[in-house]
Amino acid sequence: MYDVVVDDKVEKYELDNILDKVVYGDCLKVMKKMPSEIVDMVFFGPPYFLQLPDKKRLIRWEVKTEVESPEEYWDKFSSFQEYDEFITSNLAEIKRLMKPSATIWAIGTYHNILRIGKIMQDLGFWILNDIIWFNQPPIRSYQNNFNSNLKPLTKRIKSVSNIIHTPLMKR
Repeated sequence: MYDVVVDDKVEKYELDNILDKVVYGDCLKVMKKMPSEIVDMVFFGPPYFLQLPDKKRLIRWEVKTEVESPEEYWDKFSSFQEYDEFITSNLAEIKRLMKPSATIWAIGTYHNILRIGKIMQDLGFWILNDIIWFNQPPIRSYQNNFNSNLKPLTKRIKSVSNIIHTPLMKR
């Protein structure tokens, strides 16, 4: 069981105060209080920004069950620009926290993964791998179109200079 640290009025965290602990608070505010280059690996699962109209029904094709769309505040953005600014500010802070050899895995859906990928490239992340997480069965949308039921997962690193080992590559 991990200890929980509740984010309060602390101005800066020392690594020993948060190591192997869950920090409860607004992630962007908490990250800004953490020391730089302390993280080996990040799993980034941001809001999907599904842009679904409120109270619209999505029905799974084979099993005929309803998909509940997130109608909570955490997946609501007024525009693509607001969403992009949210993602950019989080990824910039995450990059600051990453050690030079750290990796980041970002997951999304067809609604957001390309936007996230572009932002990551703009911030200088270097892509290593793309993995497709395939869910069964596919979802039939409220307009009776087939939708992808894939969750792209992209693995990137902080900088390309951390993976190229020229003498080893020449062998």
